[in-house]
Amino acid sequence: MALSADEIERYARHLVLREVGGPGQARLKAARVLVIGAGGLGAPLIQYLAAAGIGTIGIVDDDTVSLSNLQRQVIHGTPDIGRPKVESAAQAVGRLNPHVEVVAHATRITAENAPGLLAAYDLVADGSDNFSTRYAVSDACFHAKRPLVTAALGQFDGSLTTIRAHETGPDGRPNPTYRCLFPSPPPPGSVPPCAEAGVLGALAGVMGSLMAMEVIRAFAGFGEPLIGRLLMVDARSMRFETLSYGWDETNPLNGHAATADLAQRPGSTS
Repeated sequence: MALSADEIERYARHLVLREVGGPGQARLKAARVLVIGAGGLGAPLIQYLAAAGIGTIGIVDDDTVSLSNLQRQVIHGTPDIGRPKVESAAQAVGRLNPHVEVVAHATRITAENAPGLLAAYDLVADGSDNFSTRYAVSDACFHAKRPLVTAALGQFDGSLTTIRAHETGPDGRPNPTYRCLFPSPPPPGSVPPCAEAGVLGALAGVMGSLMAMEVIRAFAGFGEPLIGRLLMVDARSMRFETLSYGWDETNPLNGHAATADLAQRPGSTS
């Protein structure tokens, strides 16, 4: 996609990067990214995606802005209290970059509506704050063959990984699914929500920015994505560590049992 004179000036610092350049910036402009959540992770993520020139950003969130959000959800401001987050976030993107189209989905994503929401996008970035949404989104991404960048926040820690489970790795084995990393959600009540446990506001900015880096990497094509690797951030000691994980042949999405079941279905060509 051709860049206008205004876009060439706006993205000048990207264009001089050999690893991005004009072709990479054009791919960012053509990209369609669905962001789950306009909260602590989604706020910096959306801002940096918009600044980078992602052409279309879909935002899924059914919540409204509250005063307690503003300690970390920096895309919203005090005058936005009571407004739908998708509306506030869309307005912020418009101020930041008029070349970006925002599609607001004022709803909660579920296993039922996820396929329809994902269909119009190239990649999904999940910044949700609950396990049911994370599993619904990751499963839907596998079935829709969409890459997934997913992150989570604790009080003083965060984690991030990229899932491309619909593809195979260099060794010919399937890439791991989210369920290869976390086979099942923790028991209800074992992990207190943010409202009870608290969270360091600036940590959300760090993790959301790292999510944006992974999304931009996916389209611009530089470096090595976090496929099969979980980045863990400890804000207390300011340590970054990476844990490698692989495909679990027993996982229910692309494990041996799932593959055999698919092969036995009527009409299968495998």
